[in-house]
Amino acid sequence: MNASTPVAPSSARATQSVRAGYALFILTLINLVNYLDRYIIAVALPEIQKDFGINDAQSGLLGTVFIIVFMLASPLGGFLGDRIPRRLLVAGGVILWSLATGASGLASSFTALLLARAVIGIGEAGYGAVAPSIISDLYPREQRTRMLSYFYIAIPVGSAMGYGLGGWLTQTYSWHAAFFAGGVPGLVLGTMAFFMPEPQRGAMDGPDAAVKLPFMEGLKGLGRNMAFWAITAGYTLMTFSIGGLAFWMPTYLVRERHLWLEHPGRVGLVFGAITAVAGLTGTVAGGWLGDKMDRKRPGGGLWLSGIGLMLAAPCMYLAVNLKDTTLTFAAIGVAQFLIFLNSGPINAAIVNCVPPAFRAFAMGLNVLCIHMLGDAISPTLIGQIADMASLHTAIAINAVPVLLGGLALLLGAKLFREASPHVQQG
Repeated sequence: MNASTPVAPSSARATQSVRAGYALFILTLINLVNYLDRYIIAVALPEIQKDFGINDAQSGLLGTVFIIVFMLASPLGGFLGDRIPRRLLVAGGVILWSLATGASGLASSFTALLLARAVIGIGEAGYGAVAPSIISDLYPREQRTRMLSYFYIAIPVGSAMGYGLGGWLTQTYSWHAAFFAGGVPGLVLGTMAFFMPEPQRGAMDGPDAAVKLPFMEGLKGLGRNMAFWAITAGYTLMTFSIGGLAFWMPTYLVRERHLWLEHPGRVGLVFGAITAVAGLTGTVAGGWLGDKMDRKRPGGGLWLSGIGLMLAAPCMYLAVNLKDTTLTFAAIGVAQFLIFLNSGPINAAIVNCVPPAFRAFAMGLNVLCIHMLGDAISPTLIGQIADMASLHTAIAINAVPVLLGGLALLLGAKLFREASPHVQQG
């Protein structure tokens, strides 16, 4: 074939599919390592408390400091992601947070560990805000919920690996070794991300999509976007609850339920396995059902997310009030399945309700909001309530934000549907 011979459409589509699949694969693996690194600390926490002599409120700061830095840096990451090659932000961010994870294992004081957790937040901010916008430019609207669900499958699997690997390494060797092991995969994946394809912004949104937008004009438009803010409110309430729950549940099961006191790392393995199964099935189901319901009506996937959270709330309450251990773990599994249903639909709704030129910043602003009012404060608040009352009481009341989050997402679905003609024009 000479230079003047056009490429067959089927060949071009196949090439695009391979490029998109490679980028999605790399981004998903990075997201898996992202959550693995986050949750190693949850199962290592009892040993860290022993070594540094810190109480529950201080321990909660290890989660809060990471989230504060991550959320504050995310809008900047989004701003840059709308203006420079996004693969550079992804690669640089992954390498930075992986180095900081390894450095966590070298910490010889509580202050040093806090500093390492803060640097992890900076690295993750360079990646978290731009990855969904890359995926939205690789796949058309009718496939985005499903493809984003594949990406978010890494959350339960990575979290489970963090619980499992962190628990095993902490029990077998030390919490230092757990952090060392967690930092290695990200260095490899960060290098691979430099060679990831960079899709054109708005490539899958039609010729009328806004791919260039002055920042202040985009900011004003986002401020008037009620669907975006309702989705963000629901996401924030959910994040508050599950962020604190994920941080404290292994410690609760050991301390107050007295499970495997001689082998506390086993709690991480069991809790991680439940998270992996429930999260994986919930995320896949949410992606498939979300795409199906979105084709029936705009905002259908969001409606699914809202119902899922409202059903998850009583399961979360039961999980800490059922006396039988098997029933407790069953309630945890059902609650996680219902929560993870929304991973694809809620993030697809965010990227679909804003113009392509402003997606990375919108995701970054969403990250700021859901963490500033969500899991940036919940680990410390739960720790404070636990110090004043009990960890059981602190965790039980976390069902309320999930219920309210479900109601907010149902409102978001209504607003999204009302704004759908505008949304479709990008």
